[in-house]
Amino acid sequence: MSDDSILALEAFLPYRLTRLTDAVSRDFSQAYRARLGLTRPEWRTLATLGQYGTMTATEIGTHSSMHKTKVSRAVAALEQRRWLTRKPDPGDRRVEQLALSKAGEKAYRDMVPVARGFEDDLLERMKPAERKALMEGLAALERAALNRS
Repeated sequence: MSDDSILALEAFLPYRLTRLTDAVSRDFSQAYRARLGLTRPEWRTLATLGQYGTMTATEIGTHSSMHKTKVSRAVAALEQRRWLTRKPDPGDRRVEQLALSKAGEKAYRDMVPVARGFEDDLLERMKPAERKALMEGLAALERAALNRS
């Protein structure tokens, strides 16, 4: 077989990005699982509502790139903990407005420094020029993949 007919998976950009994402997510999940007992969808839902405030489940899914069933389960779990409230949308009773409760806001505030610390620790393992190149490269890749200018 010629070299053109073989795909070196470990050099294939989508595969490398997936492996890296999985590794970083797995490491970070240990922090929020140990501290709050959350799953990845629950953490993403908590973080999205903590950042943006009141949203619908559809908006959470769109923002966090999660399927609606994962969002639905995460919302139910956070509501069971009393970290989330649901209110019918006054304009459309089929839609619910979701927001963090006081306890949910506290959980979010407790996790922000943990998340920032995790990110700082990861980036500190790189040289300053590597960090800068990474951020510029990620921005360029996001523009290319998401068709942004």
